[in-house]
Amino acid sequence: MSLFITFEGVEGSGKTTQIQRLKRYLTRKGFLCKVTREPGGTPISEKIRKILLDPDHRDLIPLSELFLYEAARAQHIHEVITPLLKRGVVVLCDRFSDATLAYQGYGRKLDQNLIRKLNRLASRGIKPDLTFLLDCPSDLGLKRALQRNQISKNEKEGRFEKEKIQFHHRVRKGYLTIAKKEPKRVKLIDTRVGEERVFERIRRTVDELLTRSHQSHSRLVL
Repeated sequence: MSLFITFEGVEGSGKTTQIQRLKRYLTRKGFLCKVTREPGGTPISEKIRKILLDPDHRDLIPLSELFLYEAARAQHIHEVITPLLKRGVVVLCDRFSDATLAYQGYGRKLDQNLIRKLNRLASRGIKPDLTFLLDCPSDLGLKRALQRNQISKNEKEGRFEKEKIQFHHRVRKGYLTIAKKEPKRVKLIDTRVGEERVFERIRRTVDELLTRSHQSHSRLVL
């Protein structure tokens, strides 16, 4: 059974932790499961990621940033996501096209219709079956992200953490708007309730999706 599940949220929202927990849970249930990320996921896309997240690249203009994200996504879709879904793998992706709309559309204030067109083109029309939006106040998430970067010494991926707080407020607002417009796909979870309760919500939602998918498949077989 192939499923495409994405995780979204501002910096420091805890996506990586929850993705790994869900992967372990699904693997124990017998599903083939692959974790990937954007930007990244392929050798070429990972090189683009280094350009996008390097804090030394202060002169990268918003439009160039947008095109780089879409280029990385097109490669990711071609090399990783489409082949895995065809093989019946459950794909868990750390950010996808919603992030581009939130960061480059709401955050950078680029034309949102243009972004939606480019998203459809780069993703070949593929949309997640389910998206978890892990929400927290922008200042709290940013504080967590900065602490994480200090601990991991990952200074070459801190370009967005250096943005002003107003930028992060716009990104969060964008995410919340996306969730409001697509409540069936995008499940909003307040991460301030703690890691365990966040995962319990994720687990229940995924179990419900798996049950519906199994029932639909059974009806088709009959």
